[in-house]
Formats: sequence, C-alpha cells, structure tokens
Amino acid sequence: MNSLRRLVWSLGALVAIVVIGVIGYMVIEGWPFLDAIYMTVTTITTVGFREVHPLSDAGRIFSILIIIGGVGGALYVLTTIMRYILEGQFGITMGRRRMKTRIARLKNHFILCGYGRVGQEIARVFSEEGIPFIIIDNDEETVAKAEEDGYLCLHADATSDETLKEAGIKRARGLVATVGSDATNTYIALSARGLRPDLFIEARSSGIEAEDKLNRAGADRVISPHAIGGRRMAMLALRPAVVDFIDTVTYGRGRELQLENAAVGSGSRLVGKTMQEARRQAGITILAMRKGSGKLIANPPEEEMIEDGDRLIVIGTKKRLAALESIFEGRRRRK
Repeated sequence: MNSLRRLVWSLGALVAIVVIGVIGYMVIEGWPFLDAIYMTVTTITTVGFREVHPLSDAGRIFSILIIIGGVGGALYVLTTIMRYILEGQFGITMGRRRMKTRIARLKNHFILCGYGRVGQEIARVFSEEGIPFIIIDNDEETVAKAEEDGYLCLHADATSDETLKEAGIKRARGLVATVGSDATNTYIALSARGLRPDLFIEARSSGIEAEDKLNRAGADRVISPHAIGGRRMAMLALRPAVVDFIDTVTYGRGRELQLENAAVGSGSRLVGKTMQEARRQAGITILAMRKGSGKLIANPPEEEMIEDGDRLIVIGTKKRLAALESIFEGRRRRK
C-alpha cells in the first residue's frame, strides 16, 4: 500500500471511530449530539477534561474502548501524515539530485525543446539511435509524460539562458526546437546562439515568414513539418519504390544498411585522396559530398579530391560504418 492510500485509510478509520463514539454516547448515555462529540474528541485526544455528565458503568466501559481504539488511531494517523510528508519531500529532493547528476554527466548530447507530437517522434529516434538527449518543456503534464517514457527532462522555460545552461548547452552537440509557437522557437534559437555561437541549431517553423526569422535568429536548419509532409506524399505518389527504400534504410527496425553523414577531419587518411581511392579504401558507397564551402555534389566523380572539412554521405552496414570511425577522425556527426 502506498503512502497516499495508507493516509486515506487511516483518516477514514479515525472518522469512523469518532462517529462510533458520538453514536455510542448518544445511545448509551442519552446525551445530545454536541455533548457526545465533545466527549468523544476529548477522549481520543487525551486532553483530560472531566466528563460533561456522570458516566454509567456501560458508559465507562465504552469510554475505555474509545480510548484504546481512538488514541491508537489518532497516533497512527499522525505518524502516517508525517511519513507521507517526509517521503514526498525526500522523494522530490532525491529526484532532483539524481536529475542534476545525470544532466551534469551529459556530453555531446542534444537539447530537445518541446515534447509535442513532433518532439515525441524525435525523442523516439534519438533513443533508438542511442543518442544522449534532454527534453525541455514548460508544461507539467507533458514533462510527466516524458518522464513516464523514460527520458531525461527539465520542467522549465526553454527560452531562458539559465535553463539552457542547466541543460548543458556548453557541452551539447546540438539543439532542436520543436515548440508549436514560431515566436518561442525564434527566442530559443536566439538564446542558444548567444550562448553557443558554434552550436548546431535546428528549428521547426509553420511558414516561409517564420523560416526567414528563424534563420536570422541563428538556426542552421529550419524545418516545416507541413512542407515535408506534403513533399513526402507527392514523392510517395510518384515514386513509391524509392520512398520505401529510403524509409527502410533510414527508419527500418533492424535495418542492415544505414545512411550516415561522416565528417572528414584534418587527421583523416582520406584527406588528399580521390573519390575512387576513398571508395576502395573505405569499402562503402559514397552517395554525395558536401564541400567545406557548402556546395553539395551528388554522386561525386572518381577524380574528385577529398579535402579537410568535407562531409561524405555514405551508405553501408552498421558494422562497416562503425569500423570506419578511425578513418573519419574517430567520430561521426549528423547535421
């Protein structure tokens, strides 16, 4: 039995004892209601006042029973109330400490602002990919749901600099703003960019005008769920097999093949190699290359040179991609 249920049962038992005492004195002694309840309360609380009226032998015996049951019940209720308060406060305090400890340990993680329908899907993908992240939401019920789902979260305002600092923005890998309000997402982007000029920021928008403001606020990527949904439906109608293949590679559970965005660092063995040499050395399929200048080259030609800062979009098995971490400077990033 949990503390709250125990408290309810004990209070009910105490009320029952009082009711029995009142009825008993009224029936046995023939007292009016006010005298009966006064006598019952003074007996249970052991105040020690004299009887309001002389008691008969039956009344004395009844008073003894009320003292035994009532005093014990009152003490049990008092200890239950104290235990309920202490357990509740202790639980909250320990929960907050554990939360702060887990947040302090976060490193190279994502900050997910908003746990609505879009945020829940993002959290699910992060969890499946094994990516560390923390959720920030200012709605108490939403935070409770996130905790129930087993995610690390903060019940706070994501536009606040202090909240972002508490979420470990200085150590974060990126921030994703998925709040339903464009204005709120803009403020989040502004605050995050001010705290971390080099942080990758992705934000949700509802229209072209909001997209422009979010870009000016510092968002690296601005996504409109409605536009993406429309494009996806159109592609599914025109090229269903292509969409099915991409979904299988990107989202399929237990998928053998995996798409990855690999950054080529200065210490990578691929720097200075041609695309042909890289494909032969890595043993994976390179679908595209994003140059350091931002130019995207789809299906790069064999003679294309790989330079420091380039990003390669590759496809391969999980095992093979994991083995290539040392080639791509020991780490892989997504943007």
